[in-house]
Amino acid sequence: PPRSRVRVRGPPGWLGRGGAFHGRRRGTMADYSEEQRNEREALESIYPDSFTVLSENPTCFTITVTSEAGENDETVQATLKFTYGEKYPDETPLYEIFSQENLEDNDVTDILILLAQQAEENLGMVMIFTLVSAVQEKLNEIVDQIKTRREEEKKEKEREAEEAEKLCFHGTPVTIENFLGWKAKFDAELLEIKRKKMKEEEQSGKNKLSGKQLFETDHNLDTSDIQFLEEAGNSVEVDESLFQEMDDLELDDEEDDPDYNPVDLDSD
Repeated sequence: PPRSRVRVRGPPGWLGRGGAFHGRRRGTMADYSEEQRNEREALESIYPDSFTVLSENPTCFTITVTSEAGENDETVQATLKFTYGEKYPDETPLYEIFSQENLEDNDVTDILILLAQQAEENLGMVMIFTLVSAVQEKLNEIVDQIKTRREEEKKEKEREAEEAEKLCFHGTPVTIENFLGWKAKFDAELLEIKRKKMKEEEQSGKNKLSGKQLFETDHNLDTSDIQFLEEAGNSVEVDESLFQEMDDLELDDEEDDPDYNPVDLDSD
């Protein structure tokens, strides 16, 4: 029975009237050759700048597909190579990625999987335009993904920079309690260092403890004199014979003399 009419995407008139492919029963190799020739001519007109014939028998050609411009006018590109089999389009064409630019390995794998799916779905119809269009859409998606990934990486770096900046200005709030605790610990560590140093000097015979060092190592000496006076109370005796009565002292107070004149002293 004749095949049903199937419409293939493409500009009007590229394959049959109104862009439609009228499927028909193929009986000879001439029928396959004619369909291949018609498709090739259509593809050359659709992709005049990116279509390149590699061989005539078998028919082999490449079509270069470029994505839309992404961030900073960056693009991704894939050159697809197709080879017709004798019974194409009743059998899938041979295809491969002949060359590529700015594609990751996983992107290449995804494109090959996409080509396999599209070829299986369009088996029995000329399909090169459909395959190329699917790859074109995939490349545009890849560019969008690259842009999104870079934006996320940029935001992540900015977030990390903000966190690092916050850490520079963030610390433990100082209170009287934690400051006194820190100071006590610091003083104890400092005192221990001094004690070790003095012990080492004593053992080496360099010097003996000075009065200052005694006070630094034994804080009881700070209040020893005060403690002594407090314990003595009022029992401290004073030898009054060591002092003279102020009235017994004969002091010449020249300033009390009404006739005293400092100028006269200078004249002498």
